[in-house]
Amino acid sequence: MTVSREVELEGHIIDSGMMQTCMVTTMDMGGSFSVEEFEVGRHENDESYARLIVEADDVDHLESIIHELHQNGVNPIDPKDATLDPAPADQVVPNGFYSTTNHPTYVRYEGEWLEVENIEMDCAVVVEDGEHEARSASDRSSGDDEEPRDEPRAYTKVLNAVEEGDLIVTGETGIKVEPPERPRGEQGAFGFMQGGISSERPSESTIREIAEAIAETKAEGGTVLAVCGPALIHSGAREDLARLVREGYVDMLSAGNGFAVHDIERDLYGTSLGMDTESLDHARHGHKHHIYAISEIIREGGIEAAVESGTLESGVMYECVTNDRPYVLAGSIRDDGPLPDTITDAVEAQNAIREQAHEADMVLMLSTLLHSVAVGNCLPSTTRVVCVDINPATVTQLLDRGSAQAVGMVTDIGTFVPLLAEQLVDESDC
Repeated sequence: MTVSREVELEGHIIDSGMMQTCMVTTMDMGGSFSVEEFEVGRHENDESYARLIVEADDVDHLESIIHELHQNGVNPIDPKDATLDPAPADQVVPNGFYSTTNHPTYVRYEGEWLEVENIEMDCAVVVEDGEHEARSASDRSSGDDEEPRDEPRAYTKVLNAVEEGDLIVTGETGIKVEPPERPRGEQGAFGFMQGGISSERPSESTIREIAEAIAETKAEGGTVLAVCGPALIHSGAREDLARLVREGYVDMLSAGNGFAVHDIERDLYGTSLGMDTESLDHARHGHKHHIYAISEIIREGGIEAAVESGTLESGVMYECVTNDRPYVLAGSIRDDGPLPDTITDAVEAQNAIREQAHEADMVLMLSTLLHSVAVGNCLPSTTRVVCVDINPATVTQLLDRGSAQAVGMVTDIGTFVPLLAEQLVDESDC
């Protein structure tokens, strides 16, 4: 005896591959389906609709299939209110809590759909009924200090921020996920950003399109976040990234201790990891330069103090300070020093990265796997992402994390950043 569930898909389900994904997933998991209704959009911007009956051998089998389908935008025909259970203790979620994707998500509460705020993957969803006395300290840490609202709301919380008594969404009833759609046709400067990775694309044309996307983001009042690795400094792209920060094309910076250290080393000693990035010569005692650079900044009391005193006179960190571009330096167990500005507490660094990610409208991931993964974990799938690395595996891993508006380039970061700066800064001056 089989069990079944009636589900529906709507939107650009053909162009986005949602319909195919639904069918393939059901069959791969040993279930079956029948199409009860299928209305195909006949014009470029028309949406489509499908109603299916999914069958499986037993309830558990069916639930496992429905769970996978749900992550891809398939929803039940007759939704019920979401199930809410209180957190039994701080940092403890109820059994069976709903773990979020990074797609736009809605939960049904008292017959109304609430959009989940600050969506990101691997979080719990908290629902407040509108009569909640005051927001928790962890919620206020996002910088939102407004008074509690009268209407209900739903928002994400990482597990370590859950407080006893928080009403947590459990199960998958009353939850709607809407993966970003990909209708046919171009969509302004972002039409090219439909996923995909290639080292064979014409680099200059792709960089031109990326530059147009950044310019459009800025013209719309959006915010651009750059996630940078030390290879950017070693490859000689430091001055060009500094120009992008100075000219306002990069609004925020996320990096590690190493990136800032070698950027500062370049200013103080003309080297990066002891090597002159212009002549490629190894300076005498150059292997000590990064330690000396750290020592100088510690002596000054921090990067900002070093800029104010005149000790630090150029580079990416210098431009961030002088142009009031916020930055997050997240530490690791490998760090030398570290710099006073580096956040060494992992949870504190994670929260700072999360705040940046929630503000970003476009993210440039520039030759760093670990920091890009950290930022990527906090991004909704609708955020525009550009990932550039010389290693194809790095680009693949980052783009596979779920952003629908993403493009990857397998190329040398020392070539990419100067060409990008040329497109944005030099051509805008003409």
